[in-house]
Amino acid sequence: MAAVRGELEAFAEEVFEPFARKDQRRWGQVYLRGLLAEGRRKSVEPMAARLGEDGNRQALAHFITASPWDPAHIRARLAWKMEAVIRPTVLVFDDTGFLKDGTASACVSRQYTGTAGKVTNCQVGVSLHLASDHASAAVDWRLFLPPSWDPASPKADPDKVARRGACGIPDDVGHVEKWQLALDMADEVRSWGIEVPLAIADAGYGDAVAFRLGLNARGMHYVVGISTTLSAQPGDTALVTAPYSGNGRPPAPKYPDPPRSVKELVIEAGRQAARPVQWREGSRPGTGRSGRKRMYSRFVALRIRPAGREIRQATDGPELPACWLLAEWPAGESEPVQFWLSDLPADTPLTTLVRLAKLRWRIEHDYREMKQALGLAHFEGRTWGGWHHHVTLVSVAHAFCTLQRLARAPKDEAPA
Repeated sequence: MAAVRGELEAFAEEVFEPFARKDQRRWGQVYLRGLLAEGRRKSVEPMAARLGEDGNRQALAHFITASPWDPAHIRARLAWKMEAVIRPTVLVFDDTGFLKDGTASACVSRQYTGTAGKVTNCQVGVSLHLASDHASAAVDWRLFLPPSWDPASPKADPDKVARRGACGIPDDVGHVEKWQLALDMADEVRSWGIEVPLAIADAGYGDAVAFRLGLNARGMHYVVGISTTLSAQPGDTALVTAPYSGNGRPPAPKYPDPPRSVKELVIEAGRQAARPVQWREGSRPGTGRSGRKRMYSRFVALRIRPAGREIRQATDGPELPACWLLAEWPAGESEPVQFWLSDLPADTPLTTLVRLAKLRWRIEHDYREMKQALGLAHFEGRTWGGWHHHVTLVSVAHAFCTLQRLARAPKDEAPA
C-alpha cells in the first residue's frame, strides 16, 4: 500500500505541476486520494470524512469550486503523460449524462442522454479520449450548454439565464452543438502538440455532415456511427449527362437515380455479402485464445457516395466523394443492426474497419469506471468551474488506475 501511495504522489506531482500554489498541489493530491479511496459517494463531504487528518471539508470544497486554477493546464499535462503510455491511434469523442434532481446546477435541463436512454433532467458532458487497442484515457471535457441557458437563443429560458451568474458561467459561453464542442477539443489537443489523425464517434456526431467535414478540414480520417436513414449513391454509380438540345445551358452531369438510405443499400447487397469478423476477446470466460469470450459478428462493407446538400456544397464538381459503409448483420438477424461511415482508403481491410468501429467500447468502459468507482457523477456543486475541476480530477484518477493496470499486465498483453 505504501508503494502505491508513493506512486500516486509521484504521478500527482507530475500532473499537478501547473498549479501555481503549494496549497493547490496539496489539496489536489488530497482530492485525488479521496476519489481513489473506498466508499460509495465521492462528493466532498463523504470524502472528507474518510480522509482522516486530511479531511478538511471546507478546504476541499474551496479547492474544487472556487480556487482559480485552469483545468486546461492539468488536462494538457495529463494528455502528455498518457500519450507516451497509450500511444493513441485514435481520438474518440463521446458524451455522458449527469443525472440531477434539481434545476440549480450549471447547464442542467431536460434533455436526452444515453446514460438514462431517455429525455430527463441532467447535465451532459462531452469528452475526448486518447485510445489504442490496449488502453484509453479521457483528457479533455466540455459541459454542454443547452439553448435554454443561452440568452441569445430563441429558446432561452429566463429562469435559467438568470442563474448564469450564480453558476459562474462565463459571459462568452453560449449554446454550441456537441459535434462543434468535439471539434474544438480536437483543436485544443492539437495545440498541446498531440497529433492523432483518426477520429471515432457514435451517430450523434457521425450524422452531422459538418462534423465529418470539420475532421477532413483538420486532416483527420474518421470511422463514425450513422443512422439508418443517411442517404447515398452506390459507390460504382456513374454520372450521366442528358443529350444537349442546343438551347440554353448544357445539362450538367448527374446521377441517374435518387439516393437511397444506407439500410436499403446493405439489404440490397444481401446477407451473402456479410463476412465473419472477430475484433477482440472480451473479459468473460469463453473459447478464445486467451480463454476469454470472442467478440464476433458478421459485417458488410460497401463503397458508397453519401448524398445531401451540405456534401454537394462542399464538393468540387458533380461527383460525390466515395467512402466506406460498414454494417453489422449478425447471423440471427433479419436485417443489419448497426451502421458506420468511414473515409479511410479504399484498400482498408474489413478487419481494420470493424476493429476501429468497435473501439468505442473502451470509452463506455471509461465512463463506467469513472462513474461507479471514481465518482464522476457525484459532484454536488452547482458551478461551471467546479464541474470542470471535478471531471478533470476524476480523469486524473482514472489515468492513474489505467497506469497501475498496465504495469500489472502480463508482458504479452502490455503495449509494445
